[in-house]
Amino acid sequence: MSIDAIDGASARSVDEEKLYKKLLWRIAPILFLCHTFSFLDRVNIGFAKLQMLGDLKIGDSAFALGASMFFIGYIALEIPSNIVLHRVGARRWIARIMLTWGLISASTMFTAELAHLFGIQNATMFYILRLLLGCCEAGFYPGVLLYINYWFPSDRQTKVTFGLLLALPTSLVFGGPLSGWLMQHSHGWLGYSGWQWMLMIEGIPAMALAFLVYFGLTDKINQARWLTDAEKRLLERNVVTESAHKEFHFGAALRDYRVWICAGIIFTYATGWYGLSFWLPSIVRESGVKDTFHIGVLTAIPFVFAAATMLFNAWHSSKTGERRWHAAIPAFVGGAGLILSAVFANNTPLAIVCLCFAASGVLGLTPVVWTYPGSLLSGTAAAAGFAMINSFGSLSGIAGSWITSLMKQMTGNINNGTYALGFVLMCTGVLVLSMPAATFARGKQAQKPAEANIESEALTDSPA
Repeated sequence: MSIDAIDGASARSVDEEKLYKKLLWRIAPILFLCHTFSFLDRVNIGFAKLQMLGDLKIGDSAFALGASMFFIGYIALEIPSNIVLHRVGARRWIARIMLTWGLISASTMFTAELAHLFGIQNATMFYILRLLLGCCEAGFYPGVLLYINYWFPSDRQTKVTFGLLLALPTSLVFGGPLSGWLMQHSHGWLGYSGWQWMLMIEGIPAMALAFLVYFGLTDKINQARWLTDAEKRLLERNVVTESAHKEFHFGAALRDYRVWICAGIIFTYATGWYGLSFWLPSIVRESGVKDTFHIGVLTAIPFVFAAATMLFNAWHSSKTGERRWHAAIPAFVGGAGLILSAVFANNTPLAIVCLCFAASGVLGLTPVVWTYPGSLLSGTAAAAGFAMINSFGSLSGIAGSWITSLMKQMTGNINNGTYALGFVLMCTGVLVLSMPAATFARGKQAQKPAEANIESEALTDSPA
């Protein structure tokens, strides 16, 4: 019997389901914590806005520009960052990303002091810090997706992606009340405002998690000391077999219209998501709620329902193997929820109910649509392709932050921007349905002949 046949036999002796469960619990919790604080440090500026505008003497337009500056830095370094990660290893590069973004996020506490030190206006310093934050965090999310692709075939990624993206509602379910509480109870400590202490305190965990990433993750399957040789063989074989139908070359990936549909899907859904997350505290305050802690509690309610929706939709998509309608239906529901929340803006309880549907729709489709790129790309194409698609998604951060601001300036009503965000989410549903259904069946189809070949090798090479 050949060595390949022995390897195939040993791989088949491994309980695959138990192995992937073991893998999930080894990797997902670390990535979950990282993504929770990543998103919290990205959107807590929406809570800081409730106090910082007066302290820094900047207006809504300056805030919208500052919020969008994050994405300019993020987009500029997205692809280079992911290529570096592919070359030097995820463990080192993700740890570097977290350490630097935590430092910059915490440094936003001293915006006025830094502006005075460098002799510039507060608004300009705010723009610079947000730009630097985006530069430091560039490559984190697509890098994590790329890392997942190193370990899991695309048909097993929905559960992993769900576990990762559950960090989005988690960061707001707990982060909203926490941010409001910190701002309310730390106000005046050592002469600093509550928003300053909130940014500082919430930036520290990211720096601490950098060390957990460095010492807790493994770059490649064959480097994992916690796996047996047979387990390594099985994992490597599944990844290689599943990647056989994917595009490895970035230039060819750019010519695949499905990659551009993916980019459009991510852009439109994330526009609605960022618009909602950046402006939700202000929308709740406009409804008549003034206490920052109560605002934080009310903004958390929609994301409790969103977390449950994510869980069910990701589970059902994984069980059935269907990934088009599991994204399209939540997109349409989310868009309708945003539009209706604006219709009933003056009725706080009803508006919150509508926002529950909006958040549930947006987050319900998230773990499903982020498996789309992994169904198309591998190798260098995946490294650059994930970054390119996520860059388009990051443009949505600019669009989402500006749509609501511009509509408020034009009409005097912040809720008019919510109509536009709802329409954008409707476009997401249309784009999802334009993706060929065959795209998501190819991974499983490709595995069957490969498995047959493995069996054939074993029979051919075995002694008579």
